[in-house]
Amino acid sequence: MVQELQRSKIVYPDSDGLPMSDNTLQFHWIVTIKENLELLFADDPNVFVAGDLLWYPMEGDNRTRRAPDVMVALGRPKGYRGSYKQWEEGAIAPQVVFEILSPGNRLGEMAKKWEFYHQFGVSEYYLYDPDHNDLTGWQRHEEAFTVIPELNGWESPLLKIRFEITSETLHIYKPNGDLFLSYVELGKLAETAKAEAETAKAEAETAQAEAKTSKAEAETAKAELEQLKQAQQGAIAHLRTLGLTPEQIAQTLSLPLEDVT
Repeated sequence: MVQELQRSKIVYPDSDGLPMSDNTLQFHWIVTIKENLELLFADDPNVFVAGDLLWYPMEGDNRTRRAPDVMVALGRPKGYRGSYKQWEEGAIAPQVVFEILSPGNRLGEMAKKWEFYHQFGVSEYYLYDPDHNDLTGWQRHEEAFTVIPELNGWESPLLKIRFEITSETLHIYKPNGDLFLSYVELGKLAETAKAEAETAKAEAETAQAEAKTSKAEAETAKAELEQLKQAQQGAIAHLRTLGLTPEQIAQTLSLPLEDVT
């Protein structure tokens, strides 16, 4: 009972007081990876993706914690969280973690992060240095956390995303082959798609209106033709009562003889 009361009084802060990123390049990569993973799993209610969220692996311990730049927890529902308390998440640790290096990151701090992810059950850990275009990755094999020997062309076993490293930058591809795009690129793509959809809608409405006009014109022409025929029949009948022959009627009305007969 005493232990339960002590645990209930422990506060797990939602912030560690540290900035999310040290520069715009690091921030760009954090947002790009996080948002594209959100899009990738948008239709799966049981994949939780977060950026710079404090992860507490042990109940009763508010000092042992990390805030991965990006983390993915498969099997956990989407939703807003102040922090990721593992004991409240079915004891499921985030399986995939991304860290983006900045010039301010020290080797000792990165070593502590590696040890944390190793100790608390991360299955895949990717560390990207955008300043030097260097990607390093580790994968769990039972209890071992081993380096992935070749990441160019590597496909994440859990996320099914693929990495390609060019001479200039890192490209990440979704399972369908689409490239991870920046927030700005995604916005422009959405605007283009919206414009194309609006153009297609306008063209469809124009075609529909033209079809309605053509149909109305055809119906009008049909009605006028019917009226003409009725007028001709009336004239033929009238001329017959006057004693004109079919040949005379045809000549008078400028009609083919067969129309009169």
